[in-house]
Amino acid sequence: MPAIAVHGGAGDIPPSELTPERDAQYRAGLERALRAGQRHLDTGGSAVDAVVAAVEVLEDDPLFNAGRGAVIAANGICELDASLMDGHDLRAGAVTGLRHVRSPIRLARLVMDESPHVMLAGPGAEEFALEHGLEPVPNRHFVTERRQRQLDEALHGGSARTADQIVGTVGAVALDTHGNLAAATSTGGMTAKRWGRVGDSPIIGAGTYAANDCCAVSATGHGEFFIRAVVAHEIASLVRHAGQDVAAAAETVVCRQLVRMGGEGGVIAVGRDGRIAMPYNSKGMLRGCIDVHGRLTTAILAT
Repeated sequence: MPAIAVHGGAGDIPPSELTPERDAQYRAGLERALRAGQRHLDTGGSAVDAVVAAVEVLEDDPLFNAGRGAVIAANGICELDASLMDGHDLRAGAVTGLRHVRSPIRLARLVMDESPHVMLAGPGAEEFALEHGLEPVPNRHFVTERRQRQLDEALHGGSARTADQIVGTVGAVALDTHGNLAAATSTGGMTAKRWGRVGDSPIIGAGTYAANDCCAVSATGHGEFFIRAVVAHEIASLVRHAGQDVAAAAETVVCRQLVRMGGEGGVIAVGRDGRIAMPYNSKGMLRGCIDVHGRLTTAILAT
């Protein structure tokens, strides 16, 4: 039976800031993404199709820090990153520094499917998008009033680490009926980041990893720590070489290794047996899944 999980970011989400209306909006967005991926899985589609479809839904939802609604760099520009990995044959595609591509995850798939490369960056990635028929959008397409306000606060002595700001980065992992795994991640990065900064989301092995012999992982959190710990691949290695199940492996890396380093965030992961893990070491993580029994759940704070 297939399984799918999604995340919409992790961080400090004080219960007082999580109004019933906002809670419902987040959960509805997560469910829309899950259903979009599930439609592919239920009709025999690939795990790659499922995770791309799920992430595209989240990229188009301005509540999340990816695509429209992405956070803004210190220079006032949105710079977007994404990556995708197919666990069947370890193919991967990644893009970084995008300014005019509406769906970064769609471009990451084109890099995987239509080029001999794994990662394309900046103007080269955008030229590749044009060559493959993706219509450009103005950078202001991604900007929302909420994100502009967060940037202004961060640049004028305030803190970018507000309840809304911490919630960011989206991702999906899936197991299809053929036993293939896939993972996808997309992000706008960090509010007021230095332009040109690259986090873990587009880096295979750090923010995204999938291999049929172990698991699929998508990460969210303070990217610099996830890069240094090679989080997604570290989880896969514990499954592959130490014989841990996906839940134990993800818990070890997120709640022990990252904590010792001072890194904050979480992951979603699915094993080759369909077991789903969604650990985090922050106060909350936007997350949801449809398990192998068809049960749908969404959550934000600790349960």
